[in-house]
Amino acid sequence: MSTVTTADRDAIEGQLGRAPRGMLAVAARCPSGHPNVVQTAPRLPDGTPFPTMFYLTCPRLASRIGTLEASGLMREMTDRLAEDPELAARYRRAHESYLAERDAIESLGTAVSAGGMPERVKCLHVHVAHSLAKGPGVNPFGDEALVLLGDWWTGTDCA
Repeated sequence: MSTVTTADRDAIEGQLGRAPRGMLAVAARCPSGHPNVVQTAPRLPDGTPFPTMFYLTCPRLASRIGTLEASGLMREMTDRLAEDPELAARYRRAHESYLAERDAIESLGTAVSAGGMPERVKCLHVHVAHSLAKGPGVNPFGDEALVLLGDWWTGTDCA
């Protein structure tokens, strides 16, 4: 995690097409150094609960993840949870660590984390953001999606 600079805030606003809300830190950067995941507060400045602690900002990555989602991958991942107890346990641990970290900032008084955890896979954007923010080995489905995405940052300048 790194402190948000003015340049980061400007870059993120350009990525999102709007001012970022509730941003606490840059949680991950692409290899070129641009922010691609931010850590957000559990409540937005207006008090609205915002359970998505790690928010993907990179439009290139978001587009590629959307392609994975459209392929039916989330349904396949969810089906695997019922078939593979070890995978389900790893996914539950990802959920629990997500909640613990978010609650350490501010508790929302709910066991809802993000992305459908721990019972289904609802949003790969959240899982990839979680994996980029925390590193490999924390969120199994974020890790799998990153492998499928390959070197998503190559090809053109992402600035």
